[in-house]
Amino acid sequence: MTPTTAVQIISQIFGSSRELAIKTAATLIVLILIILLRKSVHHLVRRKQTTEETLYYWNKVINYTAAVLMVVLVGGIWLSGVSNLATFLGLLSAGIAIALKEPIVNFAAWIFIILRRNFIVGDRIEINGARGDVVDIRPFSFSIMEIGNWVGAEQSTGRIIHLPNAVVFSQPVANYTQGFEYIWDEIPVLITFESNWRKAKQLAKKIVDEQALSFTPKAEKQIRRIAGRFFIKIGTLTPRVYTSVEDSGVLLSMRFLTPVRQRRGHEEAIWESLLQAFEQEDDIDLAYPTQRVYYNPHEGKPGTGGPAVP
Repeated sequence: MTPTTAVQIISQIFGSSRELAIKTAATLIVLILIILLRKSVHHLVRRKQTTEETLYYWNKVINYTAAVLMVVLVGGIWLSGVSNLATFLGLLSAGIAIALKEPIVNFAAWIFIILRRNFIVGDRIEINGARGDVVDIRPFSFSIMEIGNWVGAEQSTGRIIHLPNAVVFSQPVANYTQGFEYIWDEIPVLITFESNWRKAKQLAKKIVDEQALSFTPKAEKQIRRIAGRFFIKIGTLTPRVYTSVEDSGVLLSMRFLTPVRQRRGHEEAIWESLLQAFEQEDDIDLAYPTQRVYYNPHEGKPGTGGPAVP
């Protein structure tokens, strides 16, 4: 069947003008050719015995390319009589924007990430509930090596999480390492009310100074270096031990700076030193939730209890 015959058949079926019939026939031919071409390329890619991941990305590229070709060629057929090129380009761009909304937004977000540099490969970030080290940034997505989750002290889980770039437009990004490679960490130590808390605090302060005080000059130097980029006020960077009271005892909170990726190792070293030090002291005990009977006339201070029972 010749194109002329196809046009005549379409005109008879729809009762349309010759020009409209020609455009309809051309559109059908273009769609059929693109569909056949897409299937042929899919078949060639499968014959290459590529991995499932590569095949997936090839399928995406082929489908997107076919969609763009359909918009361009079919739009050119139906808008061939439009004299204003700007109108044609405007309609074409609007069609592409609707068909490829998500990829376009992700690509714009990729440009934003590259220019703004809110994170780069190697940074440790938290975004949209996921935490990890950035291992790859692509035009449409970025990947992080997950930390935390079921693993303690923010160590790697071994999973790689892929996130669309557009997430940076709707979710806050927490960067652990941007210009400053240290974070504040705290270790809570709960001792009983009967313990000598002053001695325990002195021991805790000595241990945390031995483990973390060496990081203070390096951290201060890094803060001063990035002060021109961020408005950061330099406070006290030396380790501190804070005292508070909980239901089960006196809480000593050991606060100190630690390199981001050495947090667990430093916590272990501090805890081992602390346990060894408390083991040598008869008047310091670690506390835990317990129940006890407290008889105030005998155990309390003389001025707080009732009359002693003989």
